[in-house]
Amino acid sequence: MKKTILILALIAITAGTIFIGCRSSSEKVENAEKNLQEAKQDLSIAKQDSVTEYQKFKLESEEKLAAHEKSIAEFKARIATEKKEDKAKYEKKLAALELKNSDMKKRLEDYKEDGKDKWEKFKTEFSHDMDEFGKTFKNLTVKNSK
Repeated sequence: MKKTILILALIAITAGTIFIGCRSSSEKVENAEKNLQEAKQDLSIAKQDSVTEYQKFKLESEEKLAAHEKSIAEFKARIATEKKEDKAKYEKKLAALELKNSDMKKRLEDYKEDGKDKWEKFKTEFSHDMDEFGKTFKNLTVKNSK
C-alpha cells in the first residue's frame, strides 16, 4: 500500500512538472514579443527624458552665456574712463573672457548626444567651465572696484 501511494505520488509530481514545464512555442514567441515591446517602450521613454534634460540644460546654458556677454559689455562701458594702462590691461583680460565665452557657446552648439555616460561627462565639464568663467569675471570686476 505504501508503495502504491509512493508510486502514485511520483507519477502525479512527474506529470505536473511535465504539464507545467511544457509551453508551446507560440506562447514563448508571444512572451518574447511582449518583452521586446516593453523594452522598446522603456528605451523610448529614456530617450525622451534624455533629450528633454539636454534641451533644458542647453537653454539654461545659453541664457548664462548671454548674461556673460551682457556683463562683459557693461564692464567695457565702465572701464572706458579708466587710465590708459589700466584700460588696456582690462581690455586684454576681457578679450580672453570673450573668447572663452564664445568657445563655450560653440561647444554647446556642437555637442551631439552619444549616450548617458558621455552626456554626464560633458554636462559636468561644461558646468565646471561656466563656474570658472563666473569666478574669473567676478575677480576681474572686484579688483577694478578697489
